[in-house]
Amino acid sequence: MSAIDPFRVSLGEQEIQVPLALLDKYDRPGPRYTSYPTAPEWDDRYGPDDFRAGISATATGSSAAPLSLYFHIPFCRSLCLYCGCNVFITKNHEVTAPYLAHIKQEIDWVAGCIPAGRSLRQLHWGGGTPTYLETDEIRELYGRILSKFDLAPDAEIGIEIDPRATTPEQCAVLRKLGFNRLSLGIQDFDPKVQKAVHRIQSYEMTREIFDGCRNLGFESINVDLIFGLPHQTIESFTDTVDKIVQMRPDRIALFSYAHVPWLKKQQGSFARHLPERLEKFGIFCLASRKFSEAGYRYIGMDHFALPADELVSAQRDRSLHRNFQGYTTKGGCDLYGFGVSAISALDDAYAQNWRDLPSYYKAIDEQQWPTMRGVRVSSEDKLRRSVINRLLCNLVLIKSEVEQDFSLVFDEYFQEEMNTLAELERDHLVRLSPDRIEVTELGRIFVRNVAMVFDSYLKQPGTNPAKRFSKTL
Repeated sequence: MSAIDPFRVSLGEQEIQVPLALLDKYDRPGPRYTSYPTAPEWDDRYGPDDFRAGISATATGSSAAPLSLYFHIPFCRSLCLYCGCNVFITKNHEVTAPYLAHIKQEIDWVAGCIPAGRSLRQLHWGGGTPTYLETDEIRELYGRILSKFDLAPDAEIGIEIDPRATTPEQCAVLRKLGFNRLSLGIQDFDPKVQKAVHRIQSYEMTREIFDGCRNLGFESINVDLIFGLPHQTIESFTDTVDKIVQMRPDRIALFSYAHVPWLKKQQGSFARHLPERLEKFGIFCLASRKFSEAGYRYIGMDHFALPADELVSAQRDRSLHRNFQGYTTKGGCDLYGFGVSAISALDDAYAQNWRDLPSYYKAIDEQQWPTMRGVRVSSEDKLRRSVINRLLCNLVLIKSEVEQDFSLVFDEYFQEEMNTLAELERDHLVRLSPDRIEVTELGRIFVRNVAMVFDSYLKQPGTNPAKRFSKTL
């Protein structure tokens, strides 16, 4: 692709221009802020006893937060080469029985520390491939959860499914149990791209599962796409986008491929076939224009939603939140993660389970909570987390709201950050007013860079974001 300056992109009602100079300036490594402090700041000084004490503290606090539960099912039958998730590849289904036995023990321990009356508002199964489980195993795990936690009538109950490994029977069982949201992994329909990443998945197969789930009455269906995969071009991805528009899911996640072969060695196998930087950004521009023309609204951080979706209204009234499941309207929850590598997020701490099965099993077999690492969240962290989340989720920060919540004078406390934001304002990424910070339409593309201004950990001596994070675009 030839260098184009500027690019055209649609993230709202108007088409905006993206100067190439801004890509050169701001496309640099940075966090995705599913947590703050971000995961590289966690370590094993925070362990099982700390996490158990953290749960007990939430049980005795003055306000009992509702619950969000995440269950990680790590098994897949084959490896998608782009994947950055914590997965275990096997076709031996006997692995599920011991895994479920250990996860049930974890459920019992956590539930035993939580007093009755705290409603479960969000439940999510991810992977891996959650539908690697047989229907009876799905029923059994779901039943165990409901026997230990009080499900709210309006709970968001979601699951990730792989159309290649999910049957109509499983979809029917999921809906009958109470699952109301699905996320379908697609990535790209182009056969050449699919072959390169070892994920062969036809449009016809995917559409059959999608339509079947629509007929079953799932309230919301999301699809996952990735741009920047090997052999992708603007022209080739156009066909995938057109097919997605025909399917008309409620939400679309358009993720930027994170090339981190130092963490995921299998990604090195196709490095020379990745699209050049300008081609990759052109793919995003093409997709955003087509989704906008089809009526989707850009939420931010790769996500699009139909106008009637609750994410759109929540962003409009500044009540949108973000956690390890992505954007959500179910804010203010204590999040507990179950299974290997799963992450829990309390107001005062983050904790992650062991990332390998032997260590996860060993801990539970020895009657130890399987916490591998974590971090306590300081009062300073809470302040900066709040600022970052307001910008990422709602694209506007009202200074008086932060001042009231944290008893400070915003411009005085964040004098250095406000000076840095002045440069972003000159680049038309933010609008600065005496009472607020607003992310512009152009700035929505660079919103991670805006958030990074308030990340104190990136300013610490010796910090090298290139070794920790993927690029922001």
